[in-house]
Amino acid sequence: MARHNKVTMAFEPEGIRIALTDILPVKQLAPSTKTGRKYKQIAASIREIGLIEPLVVTRQKGHRGAYLLLDGHVRLQILKDFGAQDTMCLIATDDESFTYNKRISRLATIQEHKMILKAIESGVPEDRIAKALDINVAMIRRKRHLLDGICPEVADLLKDRHCPIETFRSLKQLKPIRQVEVAQLMVTMNNYSVPYSRTLLAATPVDQLVDAKKPKIAKGVSPEQMARMEAEMDSLQREMKQVEASYGEDQLNLVIAGAYVSSLLRNEQVVKHLDLHHAEILNEFRRITEVVGDAADGSDEGDLPIVERA
Repeated sequence: MARHNKVTMAFEPEGIRIALTDILPVKQLAPSTKTGRKYKQIAASIREIGLIEPLVVTRQKGHRGAYLLLDGHVRLQILKDFGAQDTMCLIATDDESFTYNKRISRLATIQEHKMILKAIESGVPEDRIAKALDINVAMIRRKRHLLDGICPEVADLLKDRHCPIETFRSLKQLKPIRQVEVAQLMVTMNNYSVPYSRTLLAATPVDQLVDAKKPKIAKGVSPEQMARMEAEMDSLQREMKQVEASYGEDQLNLVIAGAYVSSLLRNEQVVKHLDLHHAEILNEFRRITEVVGDAADGSDEGDLPIVERA
């Protein structure tokens, strides 16, 4: 006979407006919260365009009309500071108070660029966008023109990455083929920092620069050191490509070997034997299973998105 598991809804079907006085926070904000950058950004967003994401609350058992706040403590405080009387809330059916922030990812740089472009195309003035994001208009314009001079292949490689704007500035000084090479190297190394992008720019031969006549700026580096850096960078790229060619197969073999070792360690007799006669091998087996487990489970939680999240 087939079993039918009942699916329980995580939230009540309809959101409702709740008086702020009926919402009980489950934690206290630190005194320094209001001076932080995130608080100011969220406040600017709510002031300019209103509350985007409702608070998440659950009904307080034994107290009719009272609610426990599960997510949105900063938003609640800002609403109180603005003098709001009530707000829209989602009603969770469980009082599990894990942080919802850990289930989201911060807005990537190129995604933010596209969001700004769409807002401008929809008729939203640049100054209002700047106020909503709590940044100046000049920064909005820089973000608006983020991909000017960036080839489509690089934009696709970095579309989900958190790259500083200055990193794109370094990329724009490279010809398309070199842009792709540098972007691939940054993805492989998982390093999108400004110093790293500038190092790759400095190690780029003049004939691969957009402006070949413009001297490369590298303070404190002699021409001989620059030439050696370029040669070492070319060698590193070749080695990286060789590693990439066998990475998939090596990773598969590692997972298979790790699974086999894990199955051995689940056998009590094998573990007892190794513990008595080969303790060093047992320790190595345990380290292997830990490494494989970390590789399988590892993921980026991500930071908060730029607008209204706390």
